[in-house]
Amino acid sequence: MKKLKIIFSGKTLTAVFASVSILAVFFIFIFIFTQGLPLFINIDPSDFLLNLTWRPTASPPSFGIIPLILGSLLVTGLALAISVPLGILGAIYISEIAGARVRELLKPAIEVLSGIPSIVYGLFGLLVLVPLIQKTFGLSTGETALTGGIILAIMVLPTILSISEDAMSSVPSEYKEASLALGATKWRTIRSVTMPAAASGITAGIILGFGRAIGETIAVMMVTGGAPIVPTSIFSPVRTMTQTIAAEMGEAVFGGTHYNALFAIGIVLFIITFILNSAAVRLIKNKNGGNR
Repeated sequence: MKKLKIIFSGKTLTAVFASVSILAVFFIFIFIFTQGLPLFINIDPSDFLLNLTWRPTASPPSFGIIPLILGSLLVTGLALAISVPLGILGAIYISEIAGARVRELLKPAIEVLSGIPSIVYGLFGLLVLVPLIQKTFGLSTGETALTGGIILAIMVLPTILSISEDAMSSVPSEYKEASLALGATKWRTIRSVTMPAAASGITAGIILGFGRAIGETIAVMMVTGGAPIVPTSIFSPVRTMTQTIAAEMGEAVFGGTHYNALFAIGIVLFIITFILNSAAVRLIKNKNGGNR
């Protein structure tokens, strides 16, 4: 009876805390939408979503979000293009190749990296990467989309690596032993057995890395130049959506069009993240169903 009471109270507390968390997120969404949607009373949605110019303080003002969306996707895409291969290879090494001693040293080091504040990464990028990229490629400025992508890759790499390593380590040893017993090499076993079995965990790590990258503000603000223009290459200065909200919220008049436009950017950011995360979750479910 006492054990049943403990289980019941544990379930009740879990349900209460989960409900509070869900309600908190729900009210945040409600607040963002109520502050952002009034923008479309004064501005046509097509002007906001399709215009190529973001000049909120010009006369007349222009609130085209396309440069900000492209800047965010370019920087995030570069970050994932760098961090995903490195993260998966690092996870393979720690999980399948490294000895126990090396593993015990590397895992805590990776976890420490994931806890470093964004401003520290931003300072590193500003003082080291910006001059290095400027000199290496002969640019007028080193504050480019590439610089932002490299900094974000360093920031999200520990997340992708750690989660991918956990997923690979959780693959039953029987699967690997059966593959080796059938004559497969260690690399063939990793590629054909471990990686497919850990695919859902690896994808989850990539999703979390994407969320961290597209939502990052301070580090990106310090190294990308902050130019709200349509990027023409990875060496163009860019401005992301989160960077725009952080840089301009302080100067926007409360309840004004500029203020509403910044919250509308938040709505677009939420929709993009929701669509990509939903697609990734669906991919995981389909893959797991196919594996069964």
